[in-house]
Amino acid sequence: MKDIEFIVELDKMKSIIRQTSLIGKDQREDDAQHSWHIAVMAMVLGEYSNEKIDLCKVIKMLLVHDLVEIYAGDTFCYDKKGNESKRERELIAADKIFGMLDQDKGKELRALWDEFEEQKTPEALFAASMDRLQPMLNNYYNNGGTWQKFNVAKEDIYKRIAPLKEASNELWNFVEHMIEDAYNKGLIKH
Repeated sequence: MKDIEFIVELDKMKSIIRQTSLIGKDQREDDAQHSWHIAVMAMVLGEYSNEKIDLCKVIKMLLVHDLVEIYAGDTFCYDKKGNESKRERELIAADKIFGMLDQDKGKELRALWDEFEEQKTPEALFAASMDRLQPMLNNYYNNGGTWQKFNVAKEDIYKRIAPLKEASNELWNFVEHMIEDAYNKGLIKH
């Protein structure tokens, strides 16, 4: 049965290790932990969206957005070289992972993934914001985390979190304060 094969394949998400560490631990998170965390974040923070959003759709996007990493691997957001081939690798992976399902189910999940990637709808913009906010929170509460480890510039952090500025005024104000506080504390080096 295709559905069961797909579900079994999803277990690989638990083995894809990201750069972001768990808060307060010397252990990096995996893709499954990340996807769960941002889905719950969307449930809790959805009320701060500047526009009315279909929260169920946002959560679905967040749960499928990294499935392609089963085959494409996780590309660290500040890895300029790795990001050069990311789109191409992920498109191939999307065909493979969503192609495992019956046509209608595969099309539905692929459409959610495509919408997330394009970031043109309020739901996709909010989902992308949650995807980017979560590692920032982990870095901030881990005394700089990957910002310190990879000497990430403040301007690159602002560039990465930019979708949030359009998605939520309140959360953007919070993030601006967090980034500037991190910079003033020396958690961001430059």
